[in-house]
Amino acid sequence: MERLIVPMQPGCSARSGATPSLSAATSPEAVSRENGNVPSGPSMNSSSSLRVEALNPPNELPAGRTVLAEQLEDDFALVQLDTTFVTLLSEISALEPDHSDGQGWPDAESARSGETSRTQKIETVLARLDPVERAILATPARTIVGLGVKARHAAYVVSEHWDAPIEQIDWDARAVRLLIEAICKAAGVRLPFPHEAGQ
Repeated sequence: MERLIVPMQPGCSARSGATPSLSAATSPEAVSRENGNVPSGPSMNSSSSLRVEALNPPNELPAGRTVLAEQLEDDFALVQLDTTFVTLLSEISALEPDHSDGQGWPDAESARSGETSRTQKIETVLARLDPVERAILATPARTIVGLGVKARHAAYVVSEHWDAPIEQIDWDARAVRLLIEAICKAAGVRLPFPHEAGQ
């Protein structure tokens, strides 16, 4: 008995003995649609799923929540580093003269002793901060969330760009400052110093 050979149409599976209609009917998309798992239409790969979720997020989550969750997952290491970074900056800020409780020393000797103690504490925190900064620099950012972490750290490193109003600083410093501020705004993160800095 001669074997019946059915010509294959473009785009059909080349599995032995499968006709175009059978291949289409047993495709993963068709089976999933039949089981009610996914909506009809072309299949989505992993690179396009994030864009689709951003346009049409699941009903159980508010708009943008799915995208944010995936971004936090992709840049989880940077987010953790940023949490430690901000915490250590807060410790340093609390030790600064404007925030510390060591004002009004009774005599010069007490003032010197208090200043020495404060300096030592700041240096201790800076020693803990150093490896965190190096890790932020070495860890690649995969989303706008991670990019915001890096921008906040960059603002801390070049904080002198916020010492004066922007129209009074050099052109190159202005370009760096505006870029960092734009990234932080897009990522939804604050600069690592008071909001009124550089105003």
